[in-house]
Amino acid sequence: MRRGCVSVEGSVHRTEHVVRIRATRVGSRRPKVRFDPTPHGLVGPLLELAEVGPDDVVYDLGCGDGRIVIAAARDYGARGVGIDIDPILIDQARRAACDAGVADRVEFLQQDLYEADVRPASVVVLFLLPEANLLLRPRLLSELEPGARIVSYIHDMREWRPERTRHFVDRKGWHHRMFLWVVPPRSTPVSDLLDPSRYREGRA
Repeated sequence: MRRGCVSVEGSVHRTEHVVRIRATRVGSRRPKVRFDPTPHGLVGPLLELAEVGPDDVVYDLGCGDGRIVIAAARDYGARGVGIDIDPILIDQARRAACDAGVADRVEFLQQDLYEADVRPASVVVLFLLPEANLLLRPRLLSELEPGARIVSYIHDMREWRPERTRHFVDRKGWHHRMFLWVVPPRSTPVSDLLDPSRYREGRA
């Protein structure tokens, strides 16, 4: 058995921000998350949009079965951390990392994604509904180092202008959107980041 490939009961992590948030609320503010994996064919494009490389630490908030973090380590030489609150998915992700031979480069943590310490991340991957992205936005801006990249599948962060977007249609005719943001210097005024005209009344 490879080192680090012992299943730990109660460990939780989804190595691919493959979680989507429903409208259901936990407590007074937090949207409840359910497992909805990112399609395998879109994992590479997400990581390429973030220009992931060997020096990166990739965090997947709501990682599910760990496919994004595992791909970052296996295909790009990065290190990765997956965060998920479901211990079954965390165990599944850990076993998948062992099978992929990257257990020494990835870590899966059973945690609330809204409370996870993201400061070590140079790349954060999201597959959440809009409410979750908006709830996480202030923390990502304040806790990530300038230059860190954030990529999101399907949903943007409303008024926060993305650096780049990617839109394509797969062979089945499904439309896919991906967004990239780069955390700015601490001294950047919030007004320089937000564009209220992106979301006027009546627009999504």
